[in-house]
Amino acid sequence: MKSKILHQIFFFSLLIIVSGCLDQANRNATLKLSVDMNSNIKHAVGFSVQYFPGFKLVEVKEPYKDAKESAFYLLQSTPGSIPDSLIEIPVIKIPVAEIVCTSTTHIPFLDLLEVTNTLTGFPSGNYISSPVVRNMIENDKVVELGVDNALNIELLLDLNPELVMGYSLTGNMNLFNQIEYAGIPFVLNAEYLEETPLGRAEWIKFVALFFNKEKKADSIFDRIENKYMETLEAAQNTNFKPTVISGIVYGDFWYMPGGNSWAAKYFKDANADFLWKDNSSEGSIELSFESVYDKAYDVEYWIGAADFRSIKSLISIDPRYSQFEALQNNNVYTYNKRVIKQGGNDFFEQGIARPDIVLQDLVKILHPEILSGYELYFYRKLDP
Repeated sequence: MKSKILHQIFFFSLLIIVSGCLDQANRNATLKLSVDMNSNIKHAVGFSVQYFPGFKLVEVKEPYKDAKESAFYLLQSTPGSIPDSLIEIPVIKIPVAEIVCTSTTHIPFLDLLEVTNTLTGFPSGNYISSPVVRNMIENDKVVELGVDNALNIELLLDLNPELVMGYSLTGNMNLFNQIEYAGIPFVLNAEYLEETPLGRAEWIKFVALFFNKEKKADSIFDRIENKYMETLEAAQNTNFKPTVISGIVYGDFWYMPGGNSWAAKYFKDANADFLWKDNSSEGSIELSFESVYDKAYDVEYWIGAADFRSIKSLISIDPRYSQFEALQNNNVYTYNKRVIKQGGNDFFEQGIARPDIVLQDLVKILHPEILSGYELYFYRKLDP
């Protein structure tokens, strides 16, 4: 159970990629060459793009956690000379016709942009939920490139895609120095470092850059943002603010989302009183069962009980859970309504691109009177 949950939490940590960087002098020179700046990025802080005649300059500001330098990519749409200040930056020909992705969080962006047919390879394909990609896999249109860190480099080199889109949790570049040496273009997608749900979803605009689909991405994201803000406003106008906890015990600790975590921001926007909201951590925090119980024994809602499907199974793992009022009142929910038979969970895939749906789910749970007729999409109440 523990290994399965940890896989969900850290799933898709498959590619460790290296990118070229500019020194400070070249960065300053580059900024002077820009003829147009993309002003449509509203929530994401991790990337930017500048437009030049015939190419775009893309900056991923923190390509992995605590990275000390940005990663730059030059997306070239028409032949032409590259300014001297940019010659060290990796060049990617666009629009891309063949792409290998390495995280299921990339897949819904391809689906939304209607460029899923460009996907030619993926590691650990069993975890993909997208019906379109599942059909492609079953018809041998997407090559299985290995499992987790056992990425099959030879298969990747044989496939020879026009672009590999990956991400790094640690900055360890050893594995994908081989890809760089082979001349296969790659980019680091760092959407997972965004601190807000809308910030993560806005990376659809990053993916769109490689397909010249910026206008389509803007339109899609605007609809997502509008629905999210509409739901947020409705929730904030309610006087009732129910108390909420999340997570479960693994080993010796209860892993609770930190007060500045992605999950905590959802609870805030859904007008819930998350009991660890004053904690400053952006990730998970380790707590003893006793400290959680002392603070939250009478909590009204328990949302995010890992992948358990019933209260009975939850209590069988740790009978102490039965002491919480949320469990006694059958107010325990989790995000496993859309789990496919191969094991993939759509909450960790489509949920990244559709925070509007995630927020609607939470508001439906916490303030059911607001969304009359709405049916939960990602979340479900645990069976007795």
